[in-house]
Amino acid sequence: MDYPILNTIESPDDLKRLSRDQLDILCEEIRHFLVEKVSRTGGHLASNLGVVELTVALLLCTDLPQDKIVWDVGHQSYVYKILTGRRDEFDHLRQYGGLSGFPKRRESEYDAFNTGHSSTSISAALGLAMSYYMAGDDRTVAAVIGDGSLTGGLAFEALNNASELKRNFIVILNDNDMSIAHNTGGLSAYMSRLRAGKIYNGAKISVADKLIRIPGVGEKLIKSIKKTKSSLKQLVVPDMIFEDMGLTYLGPFDGHNIDTMVRFINEAKKIDHPVVIHVKTKKGKGYGPAERNPEKFHGISAFDPKTGEIISPGKNKTYTEFFSGAIVEAGRENNNIVAITAAMPEGTGLNEFKKQYPERFFDVGIAEAHAVTFAAGLATAGRKPFVAVYSSFLQRAYDEIIHDVCLQNLPVTFCIDRAGLVGQDGETHQGIFDISYLSTIPNMNIIAPKNGTELMDAVRFAADFNAPLAIRYPRGAAEDIFTEFRQPFELGHSEGIFLEKDIAIISVGNMMKTAAAVRERLKAQGLYVSLINARFVKPVDEKLLDDLLADHKCIITMEENVISGSYGMAVLRHLNEIGSDIRVINIALPNIYVEQGDVSVQRSECRIDPDSIYERIIKELQ
Repeated sequence: MDYPILNTIESPDDLKRLSRDQLDILCEEIRHFLVEKVSRTGGHLASNLGVVELTVALLLCTDLPQDKIVWDVGHQSYVYKILTGRRDEFDHLRQYGGLSGFPKRRESEYDAFNTGHSSTSISAALGLAMSYYMAGDDRTVAAVIGDGSLTGGLAFEALNNASELKRNFIVILNDNDMSIAHNTGGLSAYMSRLRAGKIYNGAKISVADKLIRIPGVGEKLIKSIKKTKSSLKQLVVPDMIFEDMGLTYLGPFDGHNIDTMVRFINEAKKIDHPVVIHVKTKKGKGYGPAERNPEKFHGISAFDPKTGEIISPGKNKTYTEFFSGAIVEAGRENNNIVAITAAMPEGTGLNEFKKQYPERFFDVGIAEAHAVTFAAGLATAGRKPFVAVYSSFLQRAYDEIIHDVCLQNLPVTFCIDRAGLVGQDGETHQGIFDISYLSTIPNMNIIAPKNGTELMDAVRFAADFNAPLAIRYPRGAAEDIFTEFRQPFELGHSEGIFLEKDIAIISVGNMMKTAAAVRERLKAQGLYVSLINARFVKPVDEKLLDDLLADHKCIITMEENVISGSYGMAVLRHLNEIGSDIRVINIALPNIYVEQGDVSVQRSECRIDPDSIYERIIKELQ
């Protein structure tokens, strides 16, 4: 498709030369462009389709890159990237060495702050605004945050702090009634009341517009009215939390009406303290399949743009699907089992559990820290909580895991999806630190299943386990390797696959297929090689290690976690403590942030693919 207007936009300044009719055509072209490009590369589509007019209005009202816009999470920043000189890079969206799917400061001067996790934008933008205030710089700073992200406590901490700011600061509340899944809880109900308050806000703005035009007395009248407005406000819009915190609230407005948004963003810029502008948008707008199923098109792989159907979906069951079946089965056998998600019932595989046992399913919104302590509370009252969460998101609840779960040794199970390299979402989403940060915690136990069948067995083990437990498993299709090896679970015991001599490979979780391939190449060189499924990352099977010393000269550990704090380091520590001089080779990820790209490319670049591992072993053995 041709994009006659879009192709003329190289910077935000080009937008300001367009007529009003051309802006509408541009928005239509952007939506076609998004569908065309994301259908090929995959990515976050529905959220970006919903912010087209909002993004255009923001760019019309600001002087970028002098002014600063911080996008919460950042998966809705594609339109922003298109209009800030990166349109031609979208053929390589989320590919290795290509355009990131999230804001990145190193990528463009227009990206004010790196984002990737929820609820951070107000804090970051407030820091920028405060710094400029201290320097006497009056440039505009705006944070764009979704209604779902407001369930994160960090957003409220920032709003509380923002009331102290003595300069203009704009928070755009993009309200599409969704986070990734549909929003739940009291805040969602509160947002509904705000939407119902449109009559009050419209009247407030209309009166202010008229009064300000009265020479000499308009501003005084407005100040006087503000002192007595609270009682009227509470009659029409109860619990106006933003204004009660000292922030001016405007809205809600149609987030797809450029004229309305331009008008009120410009008005908000004149206010000498923080302002919240509430806009209502539709996730997936302009593309039928995404409008009908915005959750599916939140983050999607390549698809047919005509039908919206995913191209060549994987035939093998995913680890998430194996977990889904196992947790439903466990819930059937034990009425005390409850399941908790932080706004991701589909992504974590809990939709079926929710359907089967709605009274034992809890979606707490984007609030991982709360999810963990909530689970701890449930556990102290006799329930058996399973918290299903992505590895990179669990990082946000580290303190709660330590103090509220492990310190009390409570039987909370963390089902950690997306552990290891996740691919195209890049640095902010790689699950490559969980072994490191969980292994440091007393009372925590960690399982890494080698395949989908063992994941199901791990969930069954967890159902009867009376202490903190984490089960980590990767994104995507589950390995079906060595399914015939199904040794019963026993705390801290590894599983022998092949027991030979000389060299022992200990594989952690999804590295088993790689380990098996490396073993075959070593055996082709005439070497004897044992293959062990670590299974328990913590506690380490120290008896196994001691037994290997009798007839092995080298131990090789393999895992998809950074080397610092890794399983391999725990193995090495034990061997050092007992005074062993056996050769140890630790295969793990380097201590870096791994950028976006296909997982196979990431493994190759990080040298944990079979070829790289084999070459390293041969070199070190020689």
